[in-house]
Amino acid sequence: MREVLIVPKSGAGIVPYLGGAAALALLFLALAVGNEQPAWILPIVLVIAATVVGLCGLFTVGPNDAKVLQLFGDYRGTVREPGLRWVNPFYTKRRISLRVRNFESERLKVNDLAGNPIEIAAVVVWRVVDTAEALFHVDDFQDFVHVQSEAALRNLALNYPYDPHVEGEVALRSHTAEVAEHLKVEIQERLVQAGVDVLEARISHLAYAPEIAHAMLQRQQASAVIAARQKIVEGAVGMVEMALDRLSHQKIVELDNDKKAAMIGNLLVVLCSDRGTQPVVSAGKG
Repeated sequence: MREVLIVPKSGAGIVPYLGGAAALALLFLALAVGNEQPAWILPIVLVIAATVVGLCGLFTVGPNDAKVLQLFGDYRGTVREPGLRWVNPFYTKRRISLRVRNFESERLKVNDLAGNPIEIAAVVVWRVVDTAEALFHVDDFQDFVHVQSEAALRNLALNYPYDPHVEGEVALRSHTAEVAEHLKVEIQERLVQAGVDVLEARISHLAYAPEIAHAMLQRQQASAVIAARQKIVEGAVGMVEMALDRLSHQKIVELDNDKKAAMIGNLLVVLCSDRGTQPVVSAGKG
């Protein structure tokens, strides 16, 4: 069932007629009672009752709100235009907010692609775009949004590792933009039948589960140390190569293979050491 937009009559034009009819009916009722004309009373009471029923057809629609109209259970349309409106008094009117909403899921404990237990939560920003689907396709569209969003989040965590194990691998912690887009698309696929549009979805909490958090922290620290050492060694080798090339090109000193090896070893020790080094000067015998 798709939404059908209708534009009912303005209530501002109906109110004067209903008010005038009610006033005249009350006036005639007073005259009938005063002149002891009981035959007039029943028609006048019926007019007053009809006027009251007519007033029941008045309703207001606020900005970014909608009213879904039904007649004895049959969907008749949706009113989105704000203001005072009038429809068949026997229509039932159900309000649905079209404003942007958001919610944060609970912290879910799931396993990532590598099988490590993690805690993950997400923030989802959404709004209703089809009132008929929101009301008639699902039992409670707000609860449906929450449940399906958490289900999509669980499935997302199963498809990515927490940290990349190889260079370029998409991971939850390192590729937030790609992961957020994947999450948004998956939630939207689940919520389209409820007339909901997902505006944004992003991870708000991500951590290893407490039972492995300490071990994984040590692993991250070790990985960081190894990566730093690799950069240091790469830089040191480049500097040694540059020093040897300049010494050879500018003919500052002639070095045989043994002296080159000793120089390379000393330079690498100095450049790769994480502590300050003290030079040792070798003084030959006079």
